[in-house]
Amino acid sequence: MTLKAIFLAGAALLAANAAQADTWVMNANGYAFDTAGKPVPFRTMRIGKDGKIAWVTQAVPRIAWGPDDVMVDAGGRTVIPGLIDAHGHVMGLGFQALALDLTGTKSLDEALQRLKAYAAANPDKPWIIGRGWNQEIWKLGRFPTAAEIDAVVSDRPVWLGRVDGHAGWGNTKALELAGVTAATKDPVGGRVERKADGSPAGVLVDAAQDMVDAKVPAPTAADAEAALNAALKIMAEVGLTGVGDAGADPKTWALYDRFGKEGRLTARIYAMAGGMEALEAISPKGPIDWTYDDRLALKSVKLYSDGALGSRGALLKAPYSDDPKNMGLQFLPQDKLNAMVQSAASRGYQVNIHAIGDGANAEVLNAFESVVGSRPKGLRHRIEHAQVVDPVDLPRFAKLEVIASMQPTHATSDKNMAEDRLGAARMKGAYAWRSVLDSGAKFAGGSDFPVEAPNPFFGIHAAVTRQDHNDQPLGGWYPGEALTLDEALASFTTGAAYAAFGEGKFGNLETGKWADFLILDADPYKMAPKDLWKIKVQETWVGGKRVYQREGAAK
Repeated sequence: MTLKAIFLAGAALLAANAAQADTWVMNANGYAFDTAGKPVPFRTMRIGKDGKIAWVTQAVPRIAWGPDDVMVDAGGRTVIPGLIDAHGHVMGLGFQALALDLTGTKSLDEALQRLKAYAAANPDKPWIIGRGWNQEIWKLGRFPTAAEIDAVVSDRPVWLGRVDGHAGWGNTKALELAGVTAATKDPVGGRVERKADGSPAGVLVDAAQDMVDAKVPAPTAADAEAALNAALKIMAEVGLTGVGDAGADPKTWALYDRFGKEGRLTARIYAMAGGMEALEAISPKGPIDWTYDDRLALKSVKLYSDGALGSRGALLKAPYSDDPKNMGLQFLPQDKLNAMVQSAASRGYQVNIHAIGDGANAEVLNAFESVVGSRPKGLRHRIEHAQVVDPVDLPRFAKLEVIASMQPTHATSDKNMAEDRLGAARMKGAYAWRSVLDSGAKFAGGSDFPVEAPNPFFGIHAAVTRQDHNDQPLGGWYPGEALTLDEALASFTTGAAYAAFGEGKFGNLETGKWADFLILDADPYKMAPKDLWKIKVQETWVGGKRVYQREGAAK
């Protein structure tokens, strides 16, 4: 039955189902979506006491409500399905909320002033940990140095992650504690930025970060719980009812599982085991299907094939245009990558692989091709980011049934440096959402938070306009790769649900699915595309229960 037919049938079901104690969302400017991804309006939604949708309809019910029924007057406000981020880092978001946040700093000086203030406000912290810097936005033309941190904080170690997590910036104390010297060799898959004399300059790229990370005190159980609570709160506030958690370790999984048992998960978490060792530790007997009222699952493993474009760690097929001696970092040789994919897939796990550069994307597609014909089938393998793809490789996504899990805000964040890194010719397959969809591939939308802001409306805006929040560049950045509003919303609802094996459970407002929905302060279909990022969530509901209400919003 089509969604429209379900709507028409909804009115006939009113009397038959009136006796149960349900929740009714009335007077809504509601949108569900049909099988083609087109919006179908509704005014009334009935939610059963099990938290699932009984039906939605344009009709106005004329029945006597049950004495225990809950009535929610939407007051004409817009109601849409809950939004899902296909690729985020839940604990990273939470820990960043509790640590030094350099996101959005416009200059090195602003970042150092923020560091100085944080250090003064936290005199007892043995290490100062933070994240969010981006030397491209600062227009430094180089990486920052240890000496620049030393001028502000030199008495204790400071370790600050780049916005994409693919480089760390430390002071001299942090580098000394890690034993990083002129004699330290670059590890496989990593690089130590150096001064002219070969001594460490202060930034460690990709795998080189492990040397300092190993010295950072592990968060306590209380720290981790506070971080998860903080992340869930942020997600509810921005309208995320679900997330693909891109890399969970055993301790994190145990925390998620405990929150699930205790009924404290206010968003659905599709966890990806963070590497093969984590997979063996968390789920040695096979994938863990959706549990705790479909709040938690682990059916996949997250692997890395390269680094990031901003730190020139993305693996390219040809050298960087602005660094002719550098082609990026290959994290795994092809034969080892193939073997890891085979090992995970043979046991029924979806394999989700980080690939930024065109070289990395080609190698990951090769790995997925190496398991074609193997059992089991239908594992919905994913490439996370698929940021720069050689156009000759684009058709392979659909052919191999590989999902492109992409983050629209990466384009608007990277537009000031991407062409410098790649040159004009390689931009043809970069941030190519339209080309991916037109190729017939499945597309799941996300943000990679806390690399980018977790607000899904930022991603929807970027996907539709290819512009930043200042409406730049005029006409959009490579506007031929923009999506329609229907397509952008689908990537954060049905597309992300499909990528997590959840399409029969959530992602749309249909009979039998969980009542995950948002009440908004504006209608995305009745506003200028340039203003989509300004939409504010008034209420967030998961499984028929309100998990967030904006202060001052109508009840």
